[in-house]
Amino acid sequence: MQYSIFNLIREGINKHKGWPAAFRHPEPKERYDVIIIGGGGHGLATAYYLAKEHGIRNVAVVEKGWLGGGNTGRNTTVVRSNYLWDQSAFLYEKSLKLWEGLTQDLNYNLMFSQRGVLNLCHNLHDLRELHRRINAIRLNDIDSEYLTRDQVKAFVPILNMDPNIRYPILGGSLQRRGGNARHDAVAWGFARAADRLGVDILQNCEVMAILRDGAKVTGIETTRGTIRAPKIGAVVAGHASVVAGMAGIRLPIESHPLQALVSEPIKPILHTVIMSGAVHVYVSQSDKGELVMGAGIDTFNSYAQRGSLQVIEDQMAAVVELFPMFSRLRMMRQWAGIVDVCPDASPIVSKTPVEGFYVNCGWGTGGFKATPGSGWVFAHTIAQDRPHRLNEAFNIERFSTGELIDEHGAAAVAH
Repeated sequence: MQYSIFNLIREGINKHKGWPAAFRHPEPKERYDVIIIGGGGHGLATAYYLAKEHGIRNVAVVEKGWLGGGNTGRNTTVVRSNYLWDQSAFLYEKSLKLWEGLTQDLNYNLMFSQRGVLNLCHNLHDLRELHRRINAIRLNDIDSEYLTRDQVKAFVPILNMDPNIRYPILGGSLQRRGGNARHDAVAWGFARAADRLGVDILQNCEVMAILRDGAKVTGIETTRGTIRAPKIGAVVAGHASVVAGMAGIRLPIESHPLQALVSEPIKPILHTVIMSGAVHVYVSQSDKGELVMGAGIDTFNSYAQRGSLQVIEDQMAAVVELFPMFSRLRMMRQWAGIVDVCPDASPIVSKTPVEGFYVNCGWGTGGFKATPGSGWVFAHTIAQDRPHRLNEAFNIERFSTGELIDEHGAAAVAH
């Protein structure tokens, strides 16, 4: 539907009552073929690919709040695939390739911008590790390149390149295909596309219990009644252990707050994403002009969407060291999401010992960038009752077999 400026003004005055809804708000059916618990990006992507790729359209996405109210709307929107280990590299690269065509696929502007992601190095150990990672990444046919100190300065002229600062910049690794996307648009785009394929999206529908008949699931008990299904996928970042516990499964996961903040908006000044593990901050500039920045997780376990003042203070000090001119800006908003972290800092995308119950969790601080790839392989796992080759290594059994995928160093900061 096309709107002139006068129609837009009229709709604004009328509180958009004439605008068509992006997706339906149906009442729950008694039975579905698949229930997806969690209406964030990963859950909506799973439902979309179940319908699109596997023809399973009798699907319900059950969300206790509103779409995008969890981690999908509480992150810093970085997208990249430059991971060290083969298993991670292939999965995140699949996701990045989906990102590159996702706006067209969903027919929804996700504001995906391949502005590049630059990881800085500040000491000899950083430098050696950077070259090791670049070589490993390129062996997997994923783009990654080394920038010398002078090339870093040319690429981001406003960086503080003084050799006498506490953490002088010696170089960096750049993935030019990395960048950002608009988090809200990702949720809305997947929701609208899934809805048009027949998926029911049930908001304000909290899961109270998972129903079982012996060793298999039969449905869920919610605040909107009992809903039956032979297959249930749990995609509830931050609360994965709680939901899995309803099915009688104990996950090797810890939940932590992960904070972020934005500055007041300014004119375009930073055209890429900057990450630094040594000074512990990452920063980019949004399309609205705000500087978006974050650091590491709070070390305490919590389900609260807030964090400690210390993390804010530390990341402020770090970003001001890298960009002294940013000290003149004011912080506008601060928030936190809840991330669930596995012992090896890699996700679980897997079947479980309970028949018909599948889990997608443990993405830690890397969940947003994996959104389409995660949904794509999880949909395959649910539809086929077996993992895709891209996620078969991310099974729940690896914590008993010892076949871990240690990606603790892949985040550089915590992202």
